[in-house]
Amino acid sequence: MLVGASNARGETAGPAHADCPTGLVGKADCYTGRDAEGAYYAIAVPRDWNGSLVVHAHGGPDLGAGSDPARSLDDLGRWSVMVKEGYAWAGSSYRRGGYGTRMAAADTESVRRLFVAEFGEPRRTYVHGQSWGGNVAAKVVETYGGRHGAYDGALLTNGVLAGGSRGYDHRVDLRVVYQYYCGNHPRPSEPQYPLWQGLRAGSTLTAAGLRARLQECTGYASAPEERTAPQQRNLDDILAVTRIPERTLESHLRFATFTFRDVVHERLGGRNPFGNRGVRYSGSHDDEALNAGVERFAPDPTAVRDLSYDSDLTGKVSIPVLTLHAIDDPTAFVEHEAAYRATLRGAGRAGQLVQTFTREREHSELSDAEYAASADALDRWVREGEKPTPASVAASCGGFDETYGTGCFYDTGFRPGPYASRVEPRPGGLRWPAMTAGQERAWSGVEGVGIAP
Repeated sequence: MLVGASNARGETAGPAHADCPTGLVGKADCYTGRDAEGAYYAIAVPRDWNGSLVVHAHGGPDLGAGSDPARSLDDLGRWSVMVKEGYAWAGSSYRRGGYGTRMAAADTESVRRLFVAEFGEPRRTYVHGQSWGGNVAAKVVETYGGRHGAYDGALLTNGVLAGGSRGYDHRVDLRVVYQYYCGNHPRPSEPQYPLWQGLRAGSTLTAAGLRARLQECTGYASAPEERTAPQQRNLDDILAVTRIPERTLESHLRFATFTFRDVVHERLGGRNPFGNRGVRYSGSHDDEALNAGVERFAPDPTAVRDLSYDSDLTGKVSIPVLTLHAIDDPTAFVEHEAAYRATLRGAGRAGQLVQTFTREREHSELSDAEYAASADALDRWVREGEKPTPASVAASCGGFDETYGTGCFYDTGFRPGPYASRVEPRPGGLRWPAMTAGQERAWSGVEGVGIAP
């Protein structure tokens, strides 16, 4: 049972013993609780603790109204490799669902402080984030990880590192291209709304209903020989134009529907942060007709500002950052790494970054041996000043794979193309960082800027 499950926000108790995930039984002591903002959290301290702490930022965002009491324990199970390697682990479920990168970063920092209050100051503290959690962890680095701050290093894995104002443009394109070919989201018989909303406020469409519409138009869930000719052509055109992998088409469309609704209606007061004017779509069987018929819109500058302030990265990094990214990540494209490198380079901080790449094809979970090798390389960098290289991290992985047997798939020669080589840039979209440190300082002084916690 999770401690504090019936507490109202603000009613807290300290961490209480809880059952560990299966892989950690007998190897660690686990705890759960709820912080002062209402965020559930989980903590694990290994029996052979090395004295250092990994603070985890989870992906998503989840879209539930409140904090999910199971989320942090689930993530502890998924990344139990950190605890098996001797690190204490702490992760927050965040105080609510829905978009809010700064909120999630604050809740991540909160669980670190809770750990320190209960177990003492660790020798070293690292922040880890995967997927959207990579964006959150990168925001933690910039907000709380100054030269004399609380964090010593960061590990970002399969991270959404282009930030919110540009990181979802491919889903904007999917939303409008899908509607051009399919015309069923919304249907002509349903109330119409601008597609940048993702979904109109008050809609009762479910994920199952969305899948049914996608299947109706493209036959994506059927074997190719079972699709009709129009379905196959629709599917071919959508995939070719958006460059979204077929195996994650449905999940990207869900994001462009339900998460966009959250961003627009719940976080930005109905304002539009997305645009596609000037984008030239190509790769279809008739590009001229597509570009003439696809819905076009321009963003509200104040909405772009608020989303940018909440989620874009300045590159102002003062601690070592190591990234690990699957080359064929079907959800957070590997070109996010190019955006992040350009962001740090633009801020004059590229020397704080080492990027590694693997030939894996998954997004949500990579090889445990690679996670262990990455954590060890980051730790050595911090402790000994020994900056790793992609080759040195890859070379060390084999030793960890003797324990975990999950494989080492590094490609030490890989370099991702520019972000604009994967996602058509919008006006001004070739300059990085998307938000400079100066803009961040200026916006921070304006009341109401950003996304409310």
